[in-house]
Amino acid sequence: MAQGCPITGLEVDLTDLQSYQNNVRHHTEEISIDQLIVRRGQAFNITLYFRNRGFQPGLDNIIFVTETGPLPELAKGTRAVFSLASRGGPSPWIASLETNGATSLEVSLCPPPMAAVGRYLLKVRIESFQGPVTAYLLGEFILLFNPWCTGDAVYLDSEPQRQEYVMNDYGFIYQGNKNWIRPCPWNYGQFEENIIHICLKLLDKSLNFQIDSAIDCALRGSPVYISRVVCAMINSNDDNGVLNGNWSENYTDGVNPAEWTGSVAILKQWHATGCQPVRYGQCWVFAAVMCTVMRCLGIPTRVVTNFDSGHDTDGNLIIDEYYDNTGRILENKKKDTVWNFHVWNECWMARKDLPPGYGGWQVLDATPQETSNGLYCCGPASVRAIKEGEVDLNYDTPFAFSMVNADCTSWLVSGGKEQKIHQDTNSVGNFISTKSIQSDERDDITQNYKYGEGSPQERQVFLKALQKLKNGRFQSPHRTDSEPSRPMPPNQDNPHSLDTPSLRPSDVVQVSLKFKLLDSPNMGQDINFVLLALNMSSQFKDLKVNLSAQSLLHDGSPLSPFWQDMAFITLSPKEAKSYPCKILYSQYSQYLSTDKLIRLSALGEEKSSPEKILANKIITLTYPGIMINVLGAAIMNQPLTIQVVFSNPLSEQVEDCVLTLEGSGLFKKQQRVLIGVLKPRYKVTVSLKTVPFKSGQRQIQANLRSNKFKDIKGYRNVYVDFGL
Repeated sequence: MAQGCPITGLEVDLTDLQSYQNNVRHHTEEISIDQLIVRRGQAFNITLYFRNRGFQPGLDNIIFVTETGPLPELAKGTRAVFSLASRGGPSPWIASLETNGATSLEVSLCPPPMAAVGRYLLKVRIESFQGPVTAYLLGEFILLFNPWCTGDAVYLDSEPQRQEYVMNDYGFIYQGNKNWIRPCPWNYGQFEENIIHICLKLLDKSLNFQIDSAIDCALRGSPVYISRVVCAMINSNDDNGVLNGNWSENYTDGVNPAEWTGSVAILKQWHATGCQPVRYGQCWVFAAVMCTVMRCLGIPTRVVTNFDSGHDTDGNLIIDEYYDNTGRILENKKKDTVWNFHVWNECWMARKDLPPGYGGWQVLDATPQETSNGLYCCGPASVRAIKEGEVDLNYDTPFAFSMVNADCTSWLVSGGKEQKIHQDTNSVGNFISTKSIQSDERDDITQNYKYGEGSPQERQVFLKALQKLKNGRFQSPHRTDSEPSRPMPPNQDNPHSLDTPSLRPSDVVQVSLKFKLLDSPNMGQDINFVLLALNMSSQFKDLKVNLSAQSLLHDGSPLSPFWQDMAFITLSPKEAKSYPCKILYSQYSQYLSTDKLIRLSALGEEKSSPEKILANKIITLTYPGIMINVLGAAIMNQPLTIQVVFSNPLSEQVEDCVLTLEGSGLFKKQQRVLIGVLKPRYKVTVSLKTVPFKSGQRQIQANLRSNKFKDIKGYRNVYVDFGL
């Protein structure tokens, strides 16, 4: 510039937010390469191009402004003002000079690791010596949590865990029963098109935002706060949340929860209908959708299944079950139940609001049961606090403790009176399961929640928690739900059943009863089993045994019995006998719930004793799975043929058959194939073409439904090459 010429103000011509380069460095390129999406506590670079001259330090002062929310304020941290010249100034945001070109300037901007997450505006104000002050809107960016940043409350120090609990967009949700655990494939799809915007919309639709948007946005830097907001918004009990829950077995005006195979279709439907709740969900659907939202926002999250999950309604850590004289389980007026399984989330975060040592994995349960601080949500409850019985720590720890630690008492109801049959201290909370890190195997994490059943530590923790509950120093426990390929049975003898041998109040058991299956309980076939009776005494025993079978819902609620029998068994001293039983397909086919659970019960009594002997077994009926074949190599942006093979497992014709497939990075949207009628035992092969649009490890999820069954599942892992 010639000497004596007046200095003109610095004018911005163009801005390059370097979206692709920044997103790759911030692990968000799976979400977008066109929109700037960055993580807090980590710098990102932008380039300013000037119209008239270059940046001159000492003469030009460049001041950046970031704003989030409808009412950004400096005092609330939702507005920040910081300049290149003020490093170490009052703002926690930092701007640093990277490269100063002839007419351009590359700048590094770094948000603090506690900044509120959400959508931001980026502005700049330029003050030049003797020149006018100019201001520009540079663009918009999204700020997420950062588990790679040591200063972030969600920091996770294991890269394999970050890849699994933040970056992996598919997984398994475990269902069945504790002796037959099956993985249900699920498409989380947190990086699919528009999902990030739907997640941010979800935050803005919360009651907290509606009541005071300024405060809500200011609190969005806390993963504890965000997790409670999301937890309440996944269900629709308080607001226009994502999902309506339904446990009635009537889903004619929506989708049977068992039919869903992923979160993307649910979230997109919610958004497309003006945020009207999607019908319908049950516990695994609530947990899966919450996992999608939390991983999308950057909070490490996994889906956890608890088998034999307690629902203690009165806070005494006792689950009461009632039986009649036939051994049939009765509806519980108190609503105490043991769910066959229940699914919730664990989210990883520091807990500065708790004593040291209670950060890490936190339980969050989005299934609506009871309120927590006026809203239908549960958690975050520290997993370590649950294990140690510290039920006075926030949030909702008493309820979470009861799900895995309650005792179970069985009662006989006869003539208006209740007779205690048995109390079991170890039947609740078994095989707590989640998907392994970077593997399709199941991890058993029960030891994270409780000491070994029957150990001194376990009873000490239980009594400590019970005493704290009795002292009533805090809100009592509140809620639970549960529910409902390839078996992974811990008990090989009974691969599809949950077996409870005979129960009686006496410490000295003289006669025991136990059910044993003779073959696998496959849907469409008769169920063959025996009742085993064993006399362990030195006396003759005459038994009268009432047997019954009834369907169960996944929440433990019984339906009416559809099969009954009576057996008279005489046992010599030390003798064992078996009583053969058969339930025909025609006897149970019309009475099954979607969960395909049958409870066998036997209530025995000796002629010479008033004591009762109770035995039961829960059977999960199984279907053959769907086979998926990938024909040829999977290469990004190249056509790929997928072959799906399935059959009607029943000996009767089924109608209204629909095959659905989805898979993030493989299909732009869920694929629906109308099959129509399937003849008995008929096998079908369907071929589909797709063009993979993302590389790396992917998964195809499939479901087949009809008027007779709703959830025949299948999956196939596919590795997609990047290509040339």
